[in-house]
Amino acid sequence: MTQQSIEIFLAVVRTGSISGAAQTFYITQPAVSRHIRDLENEIGCTLFQRGKGIRKISLTEQGESFLALAQRWLTLWRETREISAKTAPRLNLSSVGSISTYILPDVIQRFISEHPEITFHFSNHHSFEAYRYVENGTSNLAFISDDMYYSGVETIPAFREPMVLLASKSYELPDSPVHPAQLDPLQEIRLPWNPEYDVWHDFWFSLTAPARAVIDQMSLLEAFLSWGECWAITPISVANAISLRCAVSVHELQEGPSPRIIYYLKNPSSCPQSVPIFLACLKQSILQLSGMECLL
Repeated sequence: MTQQSIEIFLAVVRTGSISGAAQTFYITQPAVSRHIRDLENEIGCTLFQRGKGIRKISLTEQGESFLALAQRWLTLWRETREISAKTAPRLNLSSVGSISTYILPDVIQRFISEHPEITFHFSNHHSFEAYRYVENGTSNLAFISDDMYYSGVETIPAFREPMVLLASKSYELPDSPVHPAQLDPLQEIRLPWNPEYDVWHDFWFSLTAPARAVIDQMSLLEAFLSWGECWAITPISVANAISLRCAVSVHELQEGPSPRIIYYLKNPSSCPQSVPIFLACLKQSILQLSGMECLL
């Protein structure tokens, strides 16, 4: 007795015909009839009344008795599958965009290849959103750039990286290190990395001088840098990754902003084993990246 044969039996009852059940499961009528015969042979009785002139199939007395058992059997089978799904290893991961774009792809590939038994789900969230999702269990692990206090959620440093200057090749700059006073704010592509960076930026650049563009999508940064003379201040992981794909130059900054710290969030009351496994994969990747300081 299989789950499929039970579902086909119930479909015949529900639709009142072999053809109706065949349409429900997108199989042929002979295939439906074969499943019903196999089921009848297994339980040792006839389930449906058959005969010439009978257009709509009806249950025999034994079939009526079996109907209730079949419905209970299918319910128990589905409940068992739900229990299995809940206990299967799983990781729900979320992250801010810059981490998911330039660091996590290699980590995720390593994690999935080394641990295929763990189901993986990913979503992008801003830092303030991630706290709520970790607290309510929607995310098991989240990477954020803006740390804050949130009851029931632990905020733990993952890695630190310096901020550098990233400029299109056509933008003329002196040799490294470059001082903020040497940069034209009208050619800036500005990204809101974290509150500490905003304080530094407001100190060196006039609030009345608009940037060329203000964005919060990493894919747009690559596009802007390829369009003409412009510059942006980014974490070194972003700069190194973009420099492999675009015609840009990377420079150290004199009196630059503080290094960026990326934190991971977890709920200590509901932290599956998949979380430390993923963090171990992240640590391996961070140790291989130039200019990064692993804090795990």
